[in-house]
Amino acid sequence: TWRSARPEIDGLSEAEVREALEGLDPLWDELFPAEQARIVQLLVERVEVGVAGLKVRLRVQGLACMVQDLAGIAAAPRRAA
Repeated sequence: TWRSARPEIDGLSEAEVREALEGLDPLWDELFPAEQARIVQLLVERVEVGVAGLKVRLRVQGLACMVQDLAGIAAAPRRAA
């Protein structure tokens, strides 16, 4: 996945991508179902289920977009409400 996404993700290292995606995990349960669906549609191009197993084809451009968004959120200064 990283090899496929690398040309689409300018200026981000593999570690930054991994960190951004790992940061999504604790947030997932807090998201509304519509937002979860939007993220899945952004990341998943196709799912094939067969006797031999499951194949998931990711959208490389969606992955790049998602990582850049998550990296931007993580880098943004936090303000008190």
